[in-house]
Amino acid sequence: MADPRPKILVVDDIPSNVHVLSRILKDDYDIYFATDGEKALDLVQARMPDLVLLDIMMPGMDGFEVCRRIKGDPATHDIPVIFISAKSEVEDETRGLEVGAIDFITKPISPPIVKARVRNHLLLKRQTDLLRSLSFLDGLTGIANRRRFDDTMTREWRRCARSHLPLSLIILDVDHFKAYNDQYGHQSGDECLRIVAEVLSERARRPSDLVARYGGEEFVCLLPETDGAGATDVAEGFRAAVAQRRIPHAQSPVARHVTISLGVASVIPSAESGPDRLAEMADQLLYRAKRAGRNRVQGATVPAL
Repeated sequence: MADPRPKILVVDDIPSNVHVLSRILKDDYDIYFATDGEKALDLVQARMPDLVLLDIMMPGMDGFEVCRRIKGDPATHDIPVIFISAKSEVEDETRGLEVGAIDFITKPISPPIVKARVRNHLLLKRQTDLLRSLSFLDGLTGIANRRRFDDTMTREWRRCARSHLPLSLIILDVDHFKAYNDQYGHQSGDECLRIVAEVLSERARRPSDLVARYGGEEFVCLLPETDGAGATDVAEGFRAAVAQRRIPHAQSPVARHVTISLGVASVIPSAESGPDRLAEMADQLLYRAKRAGRNRVQGATVPAL
């Protein structure tokens, strides 16, 4: 499948300027536009563009403030911003770079210059994103690591809080994994964790669902826009799919094969709180599942956090 076309947000309060830039770039990129700072910030959150072309002089919130806010939000900090403006004084360029812009193009616009700089900065962003993605992978299982999970959890918490949408979290671990390692050795233990990670990844089908290794034999699955009932269904699917692989576990008092226990917590996030409490609730529910006999799902919906 072909890679999706890069997304570019054009921000200018003069429609004719937007049309000019759109005409220059539309053959190669998906173009979105905003004519004021507030709408621009809303679109950055909603569309997560690959690059922003931003005018400086706009009524209300100017381009400097828009850029400062984009760069001040961890969820959007890495989106490159290019200022496009008739202002060409050194102090304006300096201020633009100080608030986080990556480049500065002056009007009147030269189509070849715009195309070249957009292409070069998008290539640089792709390379940077690739390096970042490698730093977000667990070396043993190949799925997301704890760092990637923490970053995504923070971002999805804020997004769901703004939209008043549910967010669910599954925490699970392999039952009696120490006994498995003692019986079969650490190489077999590593292979067991790789198989579990593969099963979880296959069952988490939506692009927004994130499966990650949480640490040791613990895994997590973050489910944005998913309520408690939906998350419990996903967790039951995980449990059944791992059991169906029939990985031998002669030392388990639960079954003769590898099983998992899962805790599921769901909430509609609040801007006044953070995601740590949701993780604590899911962890408590995981231990409740263990105390109840393991190889089971324990879920709860938190009224508000």
